[in-house]
Amino acid sequence: MSIHGILGEHTTDYPTQYNPSLLYPIARSLGRDVIGGDATRLAQGVDWWHAFELSWLDARGISQVAMARLAIPADSPSIVESKSLKLYFNSLNFTVFESWDAVRAQITEDLSACLQAAVEVSLFALGEMPESLQISTPAGVCIDEALADSTDKIALCAHPDASLLQAAGDMADANEAQLLYCNLLRSNCPVTNQPDWGTLQVHIVSAKKVDTAALLRYVLSFRQHNGFHEQCVEQIFADLSAFYAPTELMVRAWYTRRGGIDINPCRVSAPNLLPAPSRLIRQ
Repeated sequence: MSIHGILGEHTTDYPTQYNPSLLYPIARSLGRDVIGGDATRLAQGVDWWHAFELSWLDARGISQVAMARLAIPADSPSIVESKSLKLYFNSLNFTVFESWDAVRAQITEDLSACLQAAVEVSLFALGEMPESLQISTPAGVCIDEALADSTDKIALCAHPDASLLQAAGDMADANEAQLLYCNLLRSNCPVTNQPDWGTLQVHIVSAKKVDTAALLRYVLSFRQHNGFHEQCVEQIFADLSAFYAPTELMVRAWYTRRGGIDINPCRVSAPNLLPAPSRLIRQ
């Protein structure tokens, strides 16, 4: 995967004037071509981004601050590189806007143009705390200790290893949902090689019972993998789909923030499985 331009440079000149050309799109096909298969199955869902360092000037030149949530549809042709988004937000710092609605409208216009898709933008005042921004706990069974009784040494893998997935027999009820989560997801940014940490959640309905120890081994196989947040979630979605042949599948991840931004991709097998956005303790 080759990324060019200013991204990944060690030093950066931070802008002081509004500049939407800083936004750098990256084709989703770069990750989906590696996964292979029918890419349309990976295009249902949303990438929620939270930005915590958004600022601009009001008509009197007084700094305004807010939190922002971006909802980028999974069927957009591109994602936006996170450092370029931070630089773009920095370019707003000394730009005058007449109202909060004007700020939201400008960001919506710029991101939608960059990604060739309808991006939804929400702004929140610091004294405003809707339920979706309050700290929550993922639902389901935590698999972090699923290997506690194992004496096997967990090897470091260069790439995710779907062969580690196993079933723990058949489900007594093939229509029963299995809801699991893991706080140990780690991968590396393909631009900077910096580590990305996240919490993974899986909702799956399958005739096969998930072997939680095997699932944990699989999650740990991402630890040295270079992939964008979205691509990692789509890889997991594709691998679970292939092994478990589920009738329902939802895979989401809450990644910790870097540069004042966190990214939370979610992929679903059907639109009715899409959950609400939320934040976890590490975010």
